[in-house]
Amino acid sequence: MLEIVFSNDRVSRKVTRVVGVVEGSRMTFDGLNEEEIGLLRDYAAQIGFKGKKGSVAEFVCRSGRIVALGLGSRIDALSLQEAGGALYARLQNDERAVYLSESLKGCRLTAAEIADEIAFGLLLGSYRFDKYFTIKKAEDYPRLEQVRFKLKNAAAAAAGFKKYAALANAVRYGRDLCNEPANQLPPEVFAADIKRLEYLGLEVEILDRKKLAASGFGMLLAVAQGSAQESKVAIIKWRGNPKVKEWDLGLVGKGVTFDSGGISIKPAAHMEDMKGDMTGAAVVVSSLKALALQCAHKNVVGVVGLVENMPSGSATRPGDVVTSLSGQTVEIINTDAEGRLVLGDCLTYLQREFKVKKIVDIATLTGATMRALGNEYAGIFANDDKLAENLAAAGRASGEKLWRMPLGEYYDKQLNSDVADMKNVGGALGGGSTAACFLQRFVEPKTAWAHLDIAGVDKEEKGRPLTPKGATAFGIRLLNKFICS
Repeated sequence: MLEIVFSNDRVSRKVTRVVGVVEGSRMTFDGLNEEEIGLLRDYAAQIGFKGKKGSVAEFVCRSGRIVALGLGSRIDALSLQEAGGALYARLQNDERAVYLSESLKGCRLTAAEIADEIAFGLLLGSYRFDKYFTIKKAEDYPRLEQVRFKLKNAAAAAAGFKKYAALANAVRYGRDLCNEPANQLPPEVFAADIKRLEYLGLEVEILDRKKLAASGFGMLLAVAQGSAQESKVAIIKWRGNPKVKEWDLGLVGKGVTFDSGGISIKPAAHMEDMKGDMTGAAVVVSSLKALALQCAHKNVVGVVGLVENMPSGSATRPGDVVTSLSGQTVEIINTDAEGRLVLGDCLTYLQREFKVKKIVDIATLTGATMRALGNEYAGIFANDDKLAENLAAAGRASGEKLWRMPLGEYYDKQLNSDVADMKNVGGALGGGSTAACFLQRFVEPKTAWAHLDIAGVDKEEKGRPLTPKGATAFGIRLLNKFICS
């Protein structure tokens, strides 16, 4: 991983020096001499560089290479992070670089805080999943090993960056999980990797198929009925405030390690992306890892259902009726609407065992939500306005944006079945809302609950400053902001 260093040591002219430019401001920089500043101003004028967010101007003078990074006109934590992510793309072929950090006019953040935000963006933007390359040439890999931030209060920047480094570690872990091929991360391997996290102080319990059957996880086991892979449920607990018995939050994640659709099989096109149908579980596990690394003073418990959905002679058939952990019966109309079955049993278990009063579940659940919101927003469905707004605010601050979607009787009554308490799909329209209404049937009336449907934002096709191409692990930064606010 890219090394970030904070110091006030003398800057070598042999490394690339980076300065930040606020859009519309006069360029004056600590760490550059008058000649260098004059050359930079002249060069910026020639190429029309004005400091627009993410833009870069670079030139080489007799004193070395200098890069000007545009920070935009509205300077806040997120814009600085995005600028840092954009900067990585320009620096990745350098071995080392130094960012000359200073206070910015019109910005409430200190020079140390500015450095932390840009450094966080560098870490997020530098993520790559190259585990399975064997013949790729060395020169095709990024060369950048270290970025040093030179500023007067380096100690403050280093201390403040610890929480960002922990969060970046968790995000990268989540992306690694989501990028893994399904043959390398079946439920058993995923569960074992979660168990490994006990070294951080997390408490982890794994329920195997025998325990799940004895407990009554009828919906979850029905999803995995056609697979040779054994289902698991992982319970992960972080008690950062052991003096308090109550849980601040419960998290539930969908962990379908591969989703073929089962008997209601999916089209062949893009089915390879269904290795990422466990993103919700990865986000929950990684969020708890972040809290442990940050030593957060919160009590959070997570439950993730780990299954594989495959067609076979033993697979669940459309029309089958199963009994959920809650005791409610479900007619399975479509075996490709499987994530809600996994989440429903996990929601019931979380409430029964831990008496949580606030729950957030997260899943790549419906194509309907993706079609409504595209790749820009995740959908949020909630029974509590305050919870919904707090999550949306955390989304805006973190750059993982949420758009509230409706619940209500119109959608809920579409789930009524002629042969059971409910069916697992509604009508042809409003599929995101009917799926959320299905989940709501497994939430206690007095429990504040929100469902995040992250289908559409779980993968980046082209790459953005903070989310390189591939899995985004959307939700880890959002939940960390929400929990730690």
